[in-house]
Amino acid sequence: MSFAKLAEAFGEDSIRVLAVALDREHAVELSGDLLVSSGRVTPDYVTQMVDVLDTHGPYFVVAPGIALAHAKPSEVVLSTGLSLVTLADPVVFGHESNDPVRLVIGLCAVDHDSHIEMLAELSALLSDEASVNSLLNAVDTEHIRNLF
Repeated sequence: MSFAKLAEAFGEDSIRVLAVALDREHAVELSGDLLVSSGRVTPDYVTQMVDVLDTHGPYFVVAPGIALAHAKPSEVVLSTGLSLVTLADPVVFGHESNDPVRLVIGLCAVDHDSHIEMLAELSALLSDEASVNSLLNAVDTEHIRNLF
């Protein structure tokens, strides 16, 4: 399967492996900081991502060990994209069945529709156990980029 939309969605400086997160908010901030450094969002978006977690809880822990951190589309989103952080040590988000988290994917979108194809590819990637294991065991960002 081709992951052309994913390859495009992960800009420069949008992937970090074996990061150390102090808690769930810090894990979300790490993914948001990569969206900032890749030019996708302003720093305000990172604050909004943490606010979503604090307000709505860990609903974006979408599968065992995987969180899809995001906030709603707004003027602080400069372009649609993704970030990816693998965590050196798993972090408890408070999800009843999908904790702890080892992979945090940051998502930002300029509107409610532009990211649908990208999410379809991401879903296909994350539904493949071998691909997820490859992401989790990556020792550098090039290994992850090669998956796309």
